[in-house]
Amino acid sequence: MTAILMFTAFAIVIAFERGWLHPTYIPLPQLNLAAPNRLLLDWQIARLANDPAQCSAVLRPPYVVAARITDQPIANGCGWVGAVKLSSVGKARLTADQLSCPAAAAVTLWMTHIVQPAAHEILGKSVTAIHHLGTYACRNINGNAKWREARSQHATANALDISGFTLSDGRTISVFKHWSGNDEIARFLQRIHLGACQYFRVALGPGYNASHRDHFHYDRGAYRTCR
Repeated sequence: MTAILMFTAFAIVIAFERGWLHPTYIPLPQLNLAAPNRLLLDWQIARLANDPAQCSAVLRPPYVVAARITDQPIANGCGWVGAVKLSSVGKARLTADQLSCPAAAAVTLWMTHIVQPAAHEILGKSVTAIHHLGTYACRNINGNAKWREARSQHATANALDISGFTLSDGRTISVFKHWSGNDEIARFLQRIHLGACQYFRVALGPGYNASHRDHFHYDRGAYRTCR
């Protein structure tokens, strides 16, 4: 009996974590972008995958400008359901045509609570734009022989590859050019990448492998790693 109860509890935790349970069965308060609950945060973000109404209620100005897009039902591991189109997150321009609601919430929280505060503290400026290499792409995982036959989180619009930023003084920051070093820009990039692990389940940067030398890969998939 104990083993059955433990297995049941474990299955419920996994179902919560991966957003498999219908929102009706998840008694959690709504995600608050302004003041996220650290204990419930991961589950609250995951819940957005299956709750279009709550997604729309959460992803609102002034923290994010997002619009629902038509579903592209998943076939052969590719497509999206409940995704949004972004034009701004954390008071910075971000043009992304397809991104899952959980990933959109995660990047909004990251920009609001990690990136902009770090930019002000370290660089004395704000971030006005985010540059990226893509969100949705029907493809397998790159740069890892172990997983090369598996679909990337990009295949379901659940990932974002960030290549750099524009600051309020017009300067452009590049992950590829500025990651290595001991100046303030490198310190800024290293701090915000570490901070992304609070909101994304996978956060990979130039220190992970050569495939990520020019960008940060962030996703809300089932696995967890911060490198």
